[in-house]
Parts: sequence; structure tokens; C-alpha cells
Amino acid sequence: MGTAVRELRGASDFKRSQPLEQRDSWFACSDPSGVGPRLYFQRVPEGKAAKNRLHLDVRVGTGLVGEERLAALEAECARLVPLGAVHVRTLYDGNDACIPMLDIEGNEFCID
Repeated sequence: MGTAVRELRGASDFKRSQPLEQRDSWFACSDPSGVGPRLYFQRVPEGKAAKNRLHLDVRVGTGLVGEERLAALEAECARLVPLGAVHVRTLYDGNDACIPMLDIEGNEFCID
């Protein structure tokens, strides 16, 4: 049995273990060591205004809050803009921050 089949069965088993009202609402795939990237899939009720139906969050501020978090996100934004990304806006409430952006093909992603 291939790895993909084992992973798919794992996802199915995970979904069955969730309460009925949460099934098909989200799913995360993580590196067990905590070093690699995490993919988080979440269904949302609203329609999509941007081009893509897959929204990626690029985690750069994990564990940071307030001004320190905002500074880390803004630094990553400043690094990506010269590479072709477009800064859409900065969301900041004094504690948490997120920067929605567009890639060179117009696909939305967030620096988070």
C-alpha cells in the first residue's frame, strides 16, 4: 500500500473522529517533527473574490504578538514585494496581525 493511500485513510479516520457539525470544515497536515510546513484546509461559507480557490497562509509570526508580530510580518512583506507580490492591506488589532497579498498571477495569500 502506497504512502498516499495511508495518508488518505488517515484523513478519513480523522474526519470520522470529529463531531458531525465540524466534519468537512477543516483539516491540517503537519510535519510530525514540527520543523516542516503545515498545510491547513478550511471550508468557508463566503464566496471568493480573488482568482484562486486555494488560500495559503505563510506563517512567519508564529509565537509573536503585538508590535513584534507586526514587524515580522511587515519585514516578510517588504521582502516579497520586490519579487512580484502585491501588498493588499495590513490587518492589525494591536495584538494580532495578518497581511493579505497577491502573488504574480493574482492568487491571494496571507502573511500570518
